[in-house]
Amino acid sequence: MRLATAVCLFFCLFSAGCASDSNFDYRLDSIVKPYSFSIMGWELENISGGIGQSSQDSEVGVTGGPEQVEQYFSLVEQIKALEAEIRAITDSGEEDGLASLEAELGGLERQKAALRGVVEAVLAGQIREVLSGQGISKFPPLDFKLDKPPRLLVVSPRDRIESIREICLHQELSLEEIEEIEARVDELGVSSLVLEIGGLGATYPSFVADDASLRFTVDTVAEEWLHQYLVFRPLGFRYLLDLTGISRDYEIATMNETVASMVSKEIGAIVYEKYYFQDETGGDSQPPAGPEFDFNREMREIRRAVDRYLVRGEVEEAEEFMELKREYLVSEGYRIRKLNQAYFAFHGTYADSPTSVSPIGLEMKELRSRRASLKDFLDVAAGMTCRQDLIASLE
Repeated sequence: MRLATAVCLFFCLFSAGCASDSNFDYRLDSIVKPYSFSIMGWELENISGGIGQSSQDSEVGVTGGPEQVEQYFSLVEQIKALEAEIRAITDSGEEDGLASLEAELGGLERQKAALRGVVEAVLAGQIREVLSGQGISKFPPLDFKLDKPPRLLVVSPRDRIESIREICLHQELSLEEIEEIEARVDELGVSSLVLEIGGLGATYPSFVADDASLRFTVDTVAEEWLHQYLVFRPLGFRYLLDLTGISRDYEIATMNETVASMVSKEIGAIVYEKYYFQDETGGDSQPPAGPEFDFNREMREIRRAVDRYLVRGEVEEAEEFMELKREYLVSEGYRIRKLNQAYFAFHGTYADSPTSVSPIGLEMKELRSRRASLKDFLDVAAGMTCRQDLIASLE
């Protein structure tokens, strides 16, 4: 009941929207409304199925283990390869063998779907066990669904990099619809970007993408749960106020995202090493096309250059620069569809990521190095309500 009450409070706040610029919000809403993903509607559908069901299943025991999990993610890779082959044939205009490939794809999808529930329960149990071993509270109960998360529309001002609106859109948007949404939102005088996301902790159970690698999935399950965990602590609650527009604070957003990212990577590493470790790095990141190309360094340099343009008020020059750099990154093998202020606003909230120039990342890493345990670090960070608290913790 305590969790259900908190979830209801969360979505009441979430649906309250932003009151700071009613005219802008009205115009924005008129654009996105036909494409919006209803979090409340999804919750009502899934609450009837029983909140926390997969968590309970993993506690009483499930018929499955690491073998079924590895089989599931092997199917994910086979499906990706087959889909790429089908796209290549379709793009070429030929149809030879297409029917048999589509039938094979359907068979793989059915095998994957049959394993999904077991995989959800097994991973939930493994992550819960690691959380217990670290002494971290397991409230709220860890529960997630492997599914295709909603897309996310991110809106930033053009003259600075800051996420001022984030809106969930439904999953099955075509590229044409995405570009139309972005073009219409940009006409409001802002920078926008529609993204695919790996997970969403604003729902309970949380969404986690069902087409990623095992390592990415483990990290994401932990990260989305941590967002839910933090909502019941000062840092996460302040982030909730930022998300709903009640009290905007980009530094709080950056702190919250950075803590969740750092802790989830540690939890994920323990889970992966304990149950699935092989002589590989895992993950979904694309390798650079050339041995001397450093993507992280390049993105930081781009971000710093963009900030310099914007400080001087050279908005159009900044946008031209980002497009040139996007084309360069594509030539190096990094398929970035759109590089703009909204891109950096979204990715920049992860201060431990290459697209961020925020000092919060280094400050959080310094705090982690001073704490003997992951739990201690999480407890201290979760109790913060502003960046000054972070700075004070390092004095």
